[in-house]
Amino acid sequence: MIPKRLREALQTPWRRTVYIIFFAQLMTSVGFSSIFPFLPHYVRELGSSSGLSVELLSALVYSLQAFTMMIASPFWGAFADRYGRKIMVLRAMFGGTIVLALMAFVRSAEELIFMRAVQGIVTGTISAANALVAAETPRDRIGYAMGLMQVGQAGGVALGPVIGGVMADLIGYRGVFYFTAMLLLISGILVFYGVKENVAVEPEDKEMRQGIFERWKSLLQTPGVLMTYSLRFSTRLGHLMVLPMIPLFLAVLTPDNEYLNTLTGLVIGSAFITNAIASVYLGRLSDKIGSLKILIVSAIVAGLLYIPQAFVTSGWQLVLFQALFGITLGGMTPALSALLARYSRVGQEGVAYGLDNSIVSGARTIAPLIGAGVALTLGLRATFIVTAITFFLSALLAIRLFPALPTRNSSEEAQASKS
Repeated sequence: MIPKRLREALQTPWRRTVYIIFFAQLMTSVGFSSIFPFLPHYVRELGSSSGLSVELLSALVYSLQAFTMMIASPFWGAFADRYGRKIMVLRAMFGGTIVLALMAFVRSAEELIFMRAVQGIVTGTISAANALVAAETPRDRIGYAMGLMQVGQAGGVALGPVIGGVMADLIGYRGVFYFTAMLLLISGILVFYGVKENVAVEPEDKEMRQGIFERWKSLLQTPGVLMTYSLRFSTRLGHLMVLPMIPLFLAVLTPDNEYLNTLTGLVIGSAFITNAIASVYLGRLSDKIGSLKILIVSAIVAGLLYIPQAFVTSGWQLVLFQALFGITLGGMTPALSALLARYSRVGQEGVAYGLDNSIVSGARTIAPLIGAGVALTLGLRATFIVTAITFFLSALLAIRLFPALPTRNSSEEAQASKS
């Protein structure tokens, strides 16, 4: 039986959309992240049909998907503003269902890499969901809504690798792809029947008649948008720069630990768990005191937390500091999503969050290479110091260069009053 308070909340259209998309976001994040732990092992099991090394193929299976998503996301975002955001969410979820199911049938590592590249082109569930939520949510509640979206994403990423690892041991690698496809299918059906897109798409509007490149130009010329993208890139770069180095660092730090894989999972998972917990609270707080303040404080604290990580002497110390860092990540990620919604104009949600996902994918492509370069030239511990500097610079940019937030127009005020 549905609790009375939740039942009443679901009768409000924008809340209904947010809660359904949150649940769908959680399930798709569990699904996508469940294959992360064993992809290199799946590559090794499949073998190469061209004689390429396992190391190179393992790198390509991650980076090529991020690269194709970086290219495709802005186009899908522009189509969302023209044809509707809900249909883009359904495209990502149902398209992902087909692609992930097909990965269970590949016969070589090269075929898997090709399907991962296709996945990057057809999916992008996070940006599609964020665009839909941003279009449906009153501007004065956008921090709460984006915080909830971050909870769904971070919670799924925290749970997915554990579930995927256990299932891979029980039913094999190919079975996990069936499981992921099933989660995406259920999510798509839930959105199809449960979400009603209330913001009308008006092709006759002057901006809607513009070409994709003109709309990108118009968005990037909007005060505050380019700065928001720059901060999205730098903060995500800081997080992802050190992430691939953590397993290597732990292997050096605790070489005789027979539970090294478990410890690695705890270090990485701890940040996502606290991220999920903190996102809703900090999202609500940003609606009260301002997303920019949350962003600045979170970036400064993140930098302060990364400095001592360069000097830890045990894996459990790293677990603690990463868990604390996850709280700051729960402030930065939804704050930037909320700022993007506030700076961009109504009707630009699709193109705005499509470009946003492209920026994140660009960081995912470049960050591991930078982290590896720092580790090779300066040592593994130096990656934590460079990450701290990245967050401090992000905070400085936010303090010095962000323009004043635009005031909401009358239509937005009317929309907010309905909440």
